[in-house]
Amino acid sequence: MARYLALLLALALRLAYPAFAETDQGDVSAVNVLFKSLNAPPQLTGWSSTGGDPCGDDWKGVKCSGSSVTEISLSGLGLTGSLGYQLSSLTSVTYFDMSKNNLKGDIPYQLPPKVEHLNLAENAFTGGIPYSISQMTDLKYLNLHRNQLNGQLNDIFGKLDRLSEMYLSFNQLSGNLPPSLGSLKSLKTLHLQNNQFSGSIKGLANLPLEDLNVENNQFNGWIPNKLKNIDTLQIGGNSWSSGAAPPGMDKASNTNSHTGGKKGVRSVVNGAVIAGTVIAVLVISLILLALIKRRSLSSSHYIDDQSSQNISSTPLVSRELGLKGYSSSIDIKALETPPSMDLRPPPEPYKLFSDNEFAVKLNPKQSTNPVSITAYSIVDLQAATGSFSASRLLGQGTIGSVYKAKYADGKVLAVKKIDLINLSGGTSSYDFMELVSGISKLRHPNITELLGYCLEPRYHLLIYEFQMNGSLHDFLHLSDEYSKPLTWDTRVRIALGTARALEYLHGICSPSVIHKNMKSANILLDSELNPHLSDCGLAVFYEDTSENLGPGYNAPECTKPSACTMKSDVYSFGVVMLELLTGCKPFDSSKPIMERTLVRWAAPQLHDINVLTQMVDPALRGLYPPKSLSRFADVIALCIQPEPEFRPSMSEVVQSLDQCVHRTGIDKRSRLSTSCRSDDSESSYH
Repeated sequence: MARYLALLLALALRLAYPAFAETDQGDVSAVNVLFKSLNAPPQLTGWSSTGGDPCGDDWKGVKCSGSSVTEISLSGLGLTGSLGYQLSSLTSVTYFDMSKNNLKGDIPYQLPPKVEHLNLAENAFTGGIPYSISQMTDLKYLNLHRNQLNGQLNDIFGKLDRLSEMYLSFNQLSGNLPPSLGSLKSLKTLHLQNNQFSGSIKGLANLPLEDLNVENNQFNGWIPNKLKNIDTLQIGGNSWSSGAAPPGMDKASNTNSHTGGKKGVRSVVNGAVIAGTVIAVLVISLILLALIKRRSLSSSHYIDDQSSQNISSTPLVSRELGLKGYSSSIDIKALETPPSMDLRPPPEPYKLFSDNEFAVKLNPKQSTNPVSITAYSIVDLQAATGSFSASRLLGQGTIGSVYKAKYADGKVLAVKKIDLINLSGGTSSYDFMELVSGISKLRHPNITELLGYCLEPRYHLLIYEFQMNGSLHDFLHLSDEYSKPLTWDTRVRIALGTARALEYLHGICSPSVIHKNMKSANILLDSELNPHLSDCGLAVFYEDTSENLGPGYNAPECTKPSACTMKSDVYSFGVVMLELLTGCKPFDSSKPIMERTLVRWAAPQLHDINVLTQMVDPALRGLYPPKSLSRFADVIALCIQPEPEFRPSMSEVVQSLDQCVHRTGIDKRSRLSTSCRSDDSESSYH
């Protein structure tokens, strides 16, 4: 009898896990996702796909400190699958070793952010090295040896001051070594052998290396003498230059290699060269100063004294395009620059100046607030997007397609290529630049920022910041069951952030903006799953079309986009909240007729707490506060009212969701005071 009582007690304790568990719930969820992504292997004894207590129980390869997981070591266990999408939640993990398995796919962007020892060697990972590694400032050991990684090595090493060992050998990495490798001031061991690297290794000369292996690549040029003195150097299988290294290649070696008379002759020659160079520089400088002064005087009638201090040499419009009604506040100087086929980093922002500083009559509708934005050339964008290849396609919507642009310095952007046929009424270039100017002034932490544009014959493109985790729609509806990291707290945070973005558009920004394309596909998630609303300011493209938002999102009054109002945005936002609550699509033709439209099916049940709990997305596994759930459902019910006048404003929605945040226990972020972009402001794929 005592034995049965003990078993019943153990079972009761297991069922009451959340109350007695030692492990942080965020860590439990992340390790659960990892287990499922690894195809739930039986060799991981103690592991579970739902719940469990890694720190309180004996989970193979897991070590903890207090209630936090600090080490995961699963080397050589024959594991398959992938690493999932929630490792970034393991904020206390400092040792992560998944080497010598058979893991496939790309190395995920979401890695433990505070890791010191990262070993993914001897797997079958493909793709490139994720940019998130550039933020791992505690990293000391990085081993990606013997995978199938390819492409260029991005310039991601500038902040890795503590990195002492790095193994990238036996992959398919190519291109020149990035400049930031030269800033790894603690690097002792570097293995790059058996890749396809090319170019010079002179950037490694000043590193404190003790062990360097660059065998079997395509390196060329000279080997710096400083590297010849390190303890272990392996350089075979490359195309090194023969003969003496050129002057300046290695200052230390040049000093030691010339003595006596030769040194004196070289000094005289060098002195003559330096003197000649100085004279040439002085002459060129005088010529440039004269030209600048002349140009400044000749253009002074366009601008006042204050603005001439900043832009005295900036043309008002492109010489090739002429005036054609372009706004004088748009700087399109970049379009005059000869194109280059190099995959260069994106250009620095140019400043857009207000009408008060230029001729107001050219464009009286422009804002008086100066903004900064970048003009990109089509040549550079084609190089960065692989000529807009299908492999770089992020999404496709009514007005165009969005592509991923990757630069040599590791910068990643999202490029929206507008289909010119969709420009209503044959929108002119002037209208496009007015659109760019308007969007550039929308600044809010939950709105995807417009970084630049490209205006060239046959090309109208908008360049946005890139969000690593894609859209909310993809997370909810296209991810498999092993890669859904959206906890209840995260869903409420996404809803609140999106609501704040709409509140800003509707009531804070002046003039107010109606989104008219509010849907989960236009809510993009960053590396921390914070929401960024995209396609803001593009409603003009939908005015004269017969297309609606998409099945399930349209408010009853939106028979066509031109009929949509702010209250229509509120309705569509309510549908997005329903997606977050249920995990269901707004319209699903595969379901029974009465359940196909999410609003029609869910609306009558939102106030029945018993039915409501059965509507919740099963992926949440019942992990949500009942009071927060009920309040969340109340907000949805108000937003999806059939009559627009009964729907709340977005300010009221934000206030109600703030209460949901309070009830979930999420730390409330301070409300940012944001408005249309001003001088000192801080800062869709569909």
